[in-house]
Amino acid sequence: MRNIKIFLLPIILLFGFLGCEKKISTELHAVHWDRDMCERCKMVVSDRKHTVQVIQTATGKSYMFDDIGCLALWVDEEKIVWFPKAKIWITDLNTGEWIDAREALYDAGHITPMAYGFSAHKNTTKIKEKDKYISFDAVYKLILNIEAQKNRKSY
Repeated sequence: MRNIKIFLLPIILLFGFLGCEKKISTELHAVHWDRDMCERCKMVVSDRKHTVQVIQTATGKSYMFDDIGCLALWVDEEKIVWFPKAKIWITDLNTGEWIDAREALYDAGHITPMAYGFSAHKNTTKIKEKDKYISFDAVYKLILNIEAQKNRKSY
């Protein structure tokens, strides 16, 4: 009987520790408006219509951005290798609702915190020109191209 107890104790402890493992959440983390800072430009995040939150799925760590332009430049400048697997949330221009940034539809010509001008929409109902929306990947590439052109002009 004593041998069985010695054998079972480590197994019970093992299952106990496995049950305590913290689950990593890719759901939206709490936002502290007017206190959280943009990861790239360090401005306070206060615009509830253009905010982006990126969550590293491996760790659950979240990063806030005041403009989708800051997100794109941060990923490029910091060489964020885990970005393709990241969960990205962005606020809908019209409702302020958090939506999946990769699934959102974007249009240009808006006033945004860092003047990149791209806004996210859950669907096409509020896009002025319904046939002129672009994908997340296209916005990302456009922002990097805009910055590259700015840098060429500054020489």
